[in-house]
Amino acid sequence: MIIIKSKSELEVMKEAGRISALALRVACEAVAPGVTTAELDELAEETIRKEGAVPSFLGYGGFPGSICASVNHEVVHGIPSKRAKLNEGDIVTIDVGAIYDGYNGDNANTVGVGSIDSESQRLIDTTRRALYAGIEQAVIGNHLGDVSAAIGAVGDAAGLGIVREYVGHGIGQNMHEDPNIPNYFDPHVGMGPTLRAGMCLAIEPMFNLGGDDVRTLHDGWTVITRDKQRSAQIEHTIAITEDGPLILTQE
Repeated sequence: MIIIKSKSELEVMKEAGRISALALRVACEAVAPGVTTAELDELAEETIRKEGAVPSFLGYGGFPGSICASVNHEVVHGIPSKRAKLNEGDIVTIDVGAIYDGYNGDNANTVGVGSIDSESQRLIDTTRRALYAGIEQAVIGNHLGDVSAAIGAVGDAAGLGIVREYVGHGIGQNMHEDPNIPNYFDPHVGMGPTLRAGMCLAIEPMFNLGGDDVRTLHDGWTVITRDKQRSAQIEHTIAITEDGPLILTQE
């Protein structure tokens, strides 16, 4: 993985993160009954390009959108579509990244469409709490396993399913770099590498109202929960600094 070694390099990462965060906010603010996920995709791409960046996701491994838009029981990698119209009471996860001057930002949020039920809100709130619990552990001298364990502890305490097949990751000049960051403590991996200043991580808890198990649809991208229970994903890109974790995906 890349290690940020200079202030100028960190500033470029901050800008990639800022643009990613702006595009995510614009898309989330447009979420409403009757809006299609393709419309959200267009808004995010337009925002990214106006800021002098390019979408990270568009064409990545052949992915056809600038955002991933995953509705209700869709976990990750939902393809934006003109046919996917949001309905009152749905939840939608929007995942978006931007490349600026050769560096990547990556972030995601799950939001309700109009009024949502209390269990869906609990799912979203718990996933967000887990993200920040993981970020708190991303300090020099801790291990990657400390981040994973903190995230998993929040999900376990809330009785939520924890997606195991998809994980957070290192990030920098490539959108996906080592190391992988499970959202639970994996004894087969152990505590993992020691965290050092300059490491950049995309931390992204994915929790389900039901079980852990997921599967991929025939489109080759969209991942859903096997039991069709709802799922949430919330993500920030952070840098590990001498002053603690620095969230890069903020405006």
